[in-house]
Amino acid sequence: MCHHHDILRSSDQEMQQEEKKIDRRQFLTRTSLGLGAAALGSLFGADKLFARNSGLPPVGNGGLPGLPHHLPKAKRVIYLFMSGGPSQFETFDYKPALSDMFGKELPPSVRGEQRLTGMSAQQSSLPIAPSAYKFDQYGESRAWVSELMPHTAEVVDDLCFIKSMQTEQINHDPAITFFQTGHQLPGRPSIGSWVSYGLGSSNENLPTFIVLNSKNAGGQPIYSRLWGNGFLPTQHQGVQFRSGKEPVLFLNNPENYDGEDRAKMLDYLKQLNEIQHSAYGDPEILGRIAQYEMSYRMQTSVPEITDMSDEPEHIFDMYGKDSRDSGTYAANCLMARRLLEKGVKFVQLYHRGWDQHNYLPGGIRNQCKNTDQATAALIKDLKQRGMLEDTLVIWGGEFGRTVYSQGKLTPDNYGRDHHPRCFTMWMAGAGVKPGFTYGATDDFSYNVTENPVHVHDFHATLLHLLGVDHEKLIFKHQGRRFRLTDVGGHVVKDILA
Repeated sequence: MCHHHDILRSSDQEMQQEEKKIDRRQFLTRTSLGLGAAALGSLFGADKLFARNSGLPPVGNGGLPGLPHHLPKAKRVIYLFMSGGPSQFETFDYKPALSDMFGKELPPSVRGEQRLTGMSAQQSSLPIAPSAYKFDQYGESRAWVSELMPHTAEVVDDLCFIKSMQTEQINHDPAITFFQTGHQLPGRPSIGSWVSYGLGSSNENLPTFIVLNSKNAGGQPIYSRLWGNGFLPTQHQGVQFRSGKEPVLFLNNPENYDGEDRAKMLDYLKQLNEIQHSAYGDPEILGRIAQYEMSYRMQTSVPEITDMSDEPEHIFDMYGKDSRDSGTYAANCLMARRLLEKGVKFVQLYHRGWDQHNYLPGGIRNQCKNTDQATAALIKDLKQRGMLEDTLVIWGGEFGRTVYSQGKLTPDNYGRDHHPRCFTMWMAGAGVKPGFTYGATDDFSYNVTENPVHVHDFHATLLHLLGVDHEKLIFKHQGRRFRLTDVGGHVVKDILA
């Protein structure tokens, strides 16, 4: 009898030991099934699967634990990127002293040791070109605005101008890449991807990060890597909405397919992906499941959001006649507002064509005509809906332009080369001082004289307004800890409301 009990006790101990020995494959299989089920479960109402913690600020679906780091001022961002480098001389940085210096040589003391691009480095002369356009002061803030932007002039009391922006990049591609990813070389995650990774989504049916490009705009090309996820999980990359009948490529069902068994197909696909994940443990496989899930929901949400028929006539009139033409800058501004209303956290607009190396007076007039009304309308529209107070709007390009003319200078024509040393951007809305101007440049808008703001500082401030400490939003990749601001960046506290 005792021998029988010893055998049973020994058998029980062996079973307990075996239960403790969960090998890697079993562990990954069990956890992946749970994660996969939770991911696909949102197709059938995932909000019912988990109790919400009402004691903490909402961080969205999929955000990192502990974020936001502090109470955010901004819930969402619209970044109006003016690709090509808008001239500060013809927009917001008024330099009246230049009117008496037409054609005179740029003083060597002003240029110092700053490098020139290959396009003007060989010029025998660097003649000063005053702006061909008049400026005036507007609003209670008395901000200076060019005559080319009469609509923006109406909203200056909502804007926070930064006239002392700086970057090290003197050519378009590295400069744009630097602004969008914090590094001049491709491969890093974009701003919107960092925001998606850190804060997650505020909606179930649309991506966290959406990109809109103006159609039929010339100038420097825009590459999809500018809204790429880099080394972050794939589901955080930006999704481009295009003009036309198919806003998102490969989203619609194939011809003659009604999609009734789509959910069943996704379920089987999920199971295959989970088997793959159990074998290799690659987290990107779970990201793939999440992307299939989002695509399924977007088949309904995208046609709904891109159908503008429910917008009243006075809204189209506010944004301008182009707002009725899908894919134009004006239509994209209106679409951006609609996306924010649906819970999209980060919307990026790209508008090309600001690269005026010659024939600048005519070129920049057309650019302003195509963008000014819709930009101002976006500010007014957000404000009248009570959304501007928790939406951050950003306007600016990758660098500024030179005070001297590139090429031949005449009384009615000139061009301007790239100038990274100082240029103007503006921000509006959540958490920034309205009707405020920060920083200053010299009489030639060639050097910053007050409060320089570097690209890393801009990124640090943007993340701060979203409730994120830029030094703590980190992703470890290939043995190094990366962040949007690399190893720099300071929050520009003086512009915070």
